[in-house]
Amino acid sequence: MTRTWLPPLIPFVVITATVELIVRQGWVPSYLVPAPTAVLAAMFQSRVELTQALLKTSAGALTGFVLSAIGGISIAVALSSSRAIQRAFYPYAVFFQTVPIIAIAPLLVIWFGYGMKTVIASAFVVSIFPVIANTLTGILSTDPALRDLFRLYGASGRVTLFKLRFPAALPQILTGLRVASGLAVIGAIVGEFIGGEGLGSVVDVARTQQRVDKVFAAVLLASVLGLALFGLINVISTVTLRRWHASEQA
Repeated sequence: MTRTWLPPLIPFVVITATVELIVRQGWVPSYLVPAPTAVLAAMFQSRVELTQALLKTSAGALTGFVLSAIGGISIAVALSSSRAIQRAFYPYAVFFQTVPIIAIAPLLVIWFGYGMKTVIASAFVVSIFPVIANTLTGILSTDPALRDLFRLYGASGRVTLFKLRFPAALPQILTGLRVASGLAVIGAIVGEFIGGEGLGSVVDVARTQQRVDKVFAAVLLASVLGLALFGLINVISTVTLRRWHASEQA
């Protein structure tokens, strides 16, 4: 446990202490970068508001992430079934990655209205592409010798998919989910900027009030949420891969 937490903890403590010293000495004005103690004070003073906002952002980000995981894996499986289907529809999957979410967020408000639906849709749109891309790459990268072996024994396409190609793609699928977990939080925050409540709304309001300390407090909580989702995927990866895949073996 110590070997896991100590290496990242030391730089965090050093950087935090350095920022505190720089701000207290007046080398950087506090209206640009608040002292870490000021951020903690703002977090304590607004703890009720921030807690409620965190719960709303968590619900939107987690729902969008789950939908992107289910939808992304399903789409990737469908694309892997035929090269023709892949060539016809994969470019549309790339579309979700190339269009900036901030550009289409107003459209999401028009389509879904203000509130949680827009936040979920924003998180979904941002996070689905890594799941599709990584799952598709994993499925298509199955060892040809093993595919030939399954074909030799007369395995059907469904059996080959669920007993060979999908398990072999699991490391890539989990990698896509790791990326999507952070992007889902970003998408949720952007959705809240435009048409929702939560940490994004807190950041937007605090910005207009010149409450930089409160902005940093909300951003810190959003980062913690992203880390929590990332950690959840890491736990799932350890449980599912540690017995057979090199990436989870010491």
